[in-house]
Amino acid sequence: MSMTLPGPVVSADWLAEHQQQVRIVDSRWSIPTGPKHDDYLAAHIPGAVFANLDTDASAPAGPLGRHPLPTPEEFAAACGRLGIDGPVVVYDDCHAAVAARLWWLLDCVGIPAAVLEGGIQAWSATRETASGEERATPVQRPVVPWPAERFLSMEEVLPAIAEGSGLIDARSAERFRGEENPIDRIAGHIPGSCSRPWQTNLSDGKFLPADQLREQLLTVPGANDQPLICSCGSGVTACHNILATRLAGLPTPRLFTGSWSQWTYADGQPVNTGEAP
Repeated sequence: MSMTLPGPVVSADWLAEHQQQVRIVDSRWSIPTGPKHDDYLAAHIPGAVFANLDTDASAPAGPLGRHPLPTPEEFAAACGRLGIDGPVVVYDDCHAAVAARLWWLLDCVGIPAAVLEGGIQAWSATRETASGEERATPVQRPVVPWPAERFLSMEEVLPAIAEGSGLIDARSAERFRGEENPIDRIAGHIPGSCSRPWQTNLSDGKFLPADQLREQLLTVPGANDQPLICSCGSGVTACHNILATRLAGLPTPRLFTGSWSQWTYADGQPVNTGEAP
């Protein structure tokens, strides 16, 4: 496969014209269900292979969070199993909230990737889907170390904020304020962070125009000084804010991969509730 993607987001029309030139990956997943493999088997974009967020784009849950980074070796093996030998278009059924995670990891290791605007719904609205399992011919992928400048460890978060980096939290405003906590053991947010639910990036299910995203993101304290830090519940929807920042033409953010799930797993981490100052 060899072609140039038009950007980090592509339309269903574009994909229909180029679907033989890219590897299509279905990454549907949700908190209640986990990987939506049954939905994939029932109906998916023709040619798409299925990627499991929990095993292909994450290591097992534990002290590092619910979706820690896979090792470089594990990710290279997963990409090989998925037959990724060129550009990738990844989709989900929730406006790229999950697909953005695989997009981000692929981007970090230099594999051209984009998410499908509107996901499976945009495709199936006017085009046929396929059913059953599709498997790509496995390929050998080189092991590429995770670039340190793209990620932030838990120990680096508060010092980075103190030095002027803005941290945006992609969880719901209610979870940020500590009003509800359906998943992690402590409610609230990281001191110094700002609430930016990932849905803020969208209008009618599509990403806002680049100038609007840029205008909004530049209101985050520290956004003018150095790359933003992106966080969420477990390092998944945070990537939606990273994608929005890329579309806005701003410096590439750093991902706090463990996010709130790691922050609250560790004892003694400071927690704030209510609105950010």
